[in-house]
Amino acid sequence: LRCGMRTTKCQLLATSLCVMLLGLSIATLSTVIHYGIHFTLISDISLESNSYRVIHYTAFYFGICLSMTLILAALLSSAATVRESQGLFAMGFFCFALAFCGLIPAAFWRYTHSMEVEDSMMDVYDLVYEEVRRNVSSFRRHELTAIHEAFLCCGKRSPFGGTTSVEQKMCPPGQAHNMGQDCLQEIQVFLKKHMDFISVLLGVTIGFTVYGMILTSFFCFSIHFSSNLDRKGKYILR
Repeated sequence: LRCGMRTTKCQLLATSLCVMLLGLSIATLSTVIHYGIHFTLISDISLESNSYRVIHYTAFYFGICLSMTLILAALLSSAATVRESQGLFAMGFFCFALAFCGLIPAAFWRYTHSMEVEDSMMDVYDLVYEEVRRNVSSFRRHELTAIHEAFLCCGKRSPFGGTTSVEQKMCPPGQAHNMGQDCLQEIQVFLKKHMDFISVLLGVTIGFTVYGMILTSFFCFSIHFSSNLDRKGKYILR
């Protein structure tokens, strides 16, 4: 029994270490999404009616809160394993459960609203592109050039073929429309890579969180019942 408990403790310590690394990964990813040139550029250009700016800030703050919860759960579980404290195990279980309650809606939102993020980013580019094409605003030319440089793309493909004045004026030399990459397609590819990485990260984190909940609850109940068995049958001298 002692060997089994010792093995379970090692498993909990290893799980806590993995959860801490996953929490740091989520915090890093949230920071990259928030301060990355591709995302901040689209967020700064987007209008108030566009939902991307809300998604941009919500994802950052949610990711930071989730990472802090995971790191706290890992620290409490490690401390509880070393001290064999029932209270620390209960607090660790609560943090794991709180993180699990945040991970499930995040995973559900990723699979149900991924097209909303993609459409909102493409709407921003369409808006800038059309305003430059109609010569509505000269400031939009700088924004369009910044998008082309960030995504390494050039305009968007026309169903009729050929290039417009936008591609001829706003694309870098040697990157004509037929030679350059379509910006809408590049935005899709760029976003898909990040969404796939987020899906894998969420799936792995959910698995370790559930395993952490099982281990912390097991130790919490084990300490509770073992303390009751130790007191059972003993006489107290008054």
